[in-house]
Amino acid sequence: MEAKATHKYITSSPRKMRLVIDLIRGKSVDQAIEILHFSPKHASKPAEKVLRSAVSNLMNKDENAKHEISGLFVKEAFVNQGPTLKRISPAPMGRAYRIRKRSNHLTIVVATKKQS
Repeated sequence: MEAKATHKYITSSPRKMRLVIDLIRGKSVDQAIEILHFSPKHASKPAEKVLRSAVSNLMNKDENAKHEISGLFVKEAFVNQGPTLKRISPAPMGRAYRIRKRSNHLTIVVATKKQS
């Protein structure tokens, strides 16, 4: 069984978010939450929030089944580029420099480990 959670329009560049997401892809949920919680990167806070939401979605999806958090892992985690806000900064001699404030969309899928 698997569940998905997304967070759109995160005000961080996709490149910076991918650095954090690459750390948790394929890891167990316990380990991933620990990595994100103690990571000094700014992007780790929204990533942890989305991961906890995905776990909660899995728990709510099948209320009859008891899912242990230790039996879950991060099946997929990917970052897509969101819209870019374009701003202008004054520059010398009447010019203007363009500032691009990037955003991203984060998706995390958690699944249960196969019991054999």
